[in-house]
Amino acid sequence: MDKSAPRRITIVDVARHAQVSTTTVSKVLRNAYGASPAMRAKVRRSIDELGYRPSAAARGLRGQTYTIGVMLPELRNLFFADILDGITAQLAGTDYQVLLAPGCNGEKAEARVIEAMIDRSMDGLVLIAPVSAKSRLNTVARGVPTVVVGRHGPSTTYDTVTDDDVAGAALVVDHLADLGHRRIAHIEHHETDPVRLREMPNAQRANGYREAMRARGLGDEIDVASTTYTQQGGYLGAKALLARPVRPTAIFAGADVVALGALEALADAGLSVPGDISVAGYDNSALAAFGPISLTSVDQDGREMGANAARLLVDRIAERDRRTTHVKLTPTLVVRRTTAAI
Repeated sequence: MDKSAPRRITIVDVARHAQVSTTTVSKVLRNAYGASPAMRAKVRRSIDELGYRPSAAARGLRGQTYTIGVMLPELRNLFFADILDGITAQLAGTDYQVLLAPGCNGEKAEARVIEAMIDRSMDGLVLIAPVSAKSRLNTVARGVPTVVVGRHGPSTTYDTVTDDDVAGAALVVDHLADLGHRRIAHIEHHETDPVRLREMPNAQRANGYREAMRARGLGDEIDVASTTYTQQGGYLGAKALLARPVRPTAIFAGADVVALGALEALADAGLSVPGDISVAGYDNSALAAFGPISLTSVDQDGREMGANAARLLVDRIAERDRRTTHVKLTPTLVVRRTTAAI
C-alpha cells in the first residue's frame, strides 16, 4: 500500500514545539524586533529539531522570499565564477540565498531567464553582462531591484558595477609596446548593436586598444580580428591573424577564455609563446594563473565586482527609492610568462 507523502512542517508546528505564539516564531524568522535572545534560541532549536523550512511562496506573498537571482552569460567562463564567489561571500551570514541561471549570450534566452526569476518572486536580480536592450533593463529594474555588472552607461533605475575596460586595454598595449612590440593585434567580440557598442565591456576594450595604439604612435599597426568571446572565437581569431601578409608579434585577447583559444591556434601552427608571439588576456581568471599556461592578463577583480553587486542589491532592496550608484573599479596588469620582449 502506498504511503502518503510526509506533511510539510509549518510555522504552527514550530510554535507548538517551542511553546510560543506563531507571532513570536514569525519575528524570529524575520529577525524582527520583539523577541528576546533566549526566545530566539528556543525557537531556533525547535526549527532545527523539526527540520522546518520556510515556504518561499508564502514568504513572497508577505513581501520577501530572501532569494536573489543571478544571471550570467555562460557557465564555461571562469571569470564569472569569480564574480559569483564575491556575491556569495558578501551575502554570507544573511538570510539571502542565490539562485543561478545562464542567459546563453542571447536576448531571447536571457529574457526567459529574467522573466522566470521575476515570476518566482525573487527579491532582487544581479545581471552579469546582459545583452538585453537598455529599455528592457530599465523595465525590469522598475519592477524588481536590479544590479547590472559589466555593462557601462549610467541608469536611473538600476545600479551598476564595471571595470575601467578602456584603461585595462591600455595596460596591455603599453606593456607590450614597452617590450618593443609594434604589431600588436586584438581579438574582439563582434558587436553590431549601436547602443551595446557603447556599453558592453568587449566594445570598451576594443576602443581602449585602438586609443592606446594611437597614443603610442602605432595607429597604422591597429589590427582587429572580430570573433566571439569564447575559446573557439580565440582560436579562429588567432588563425585569421596568422594568415595576415605580415603576422603580429603580439596578440591581446579580449578575455582569458579567448586567449586560451589563441594559444591553441599558435600551438597548432608550430609557433612558440612568447618566443614567436606574445599573448595577453583579460580577466585574470584561475586558468590564467595555472602554471603550465601562466597567462599575462588584466585583473579586474571579479570577486570585488561581485561583492559590490551584492552590497548594492541588498541596499536597493531595503531602500527602493534611493539614487542609483555606479561603481567603476580600476584594473591592474598581472605579468606572467606569455609575454616577453621582441
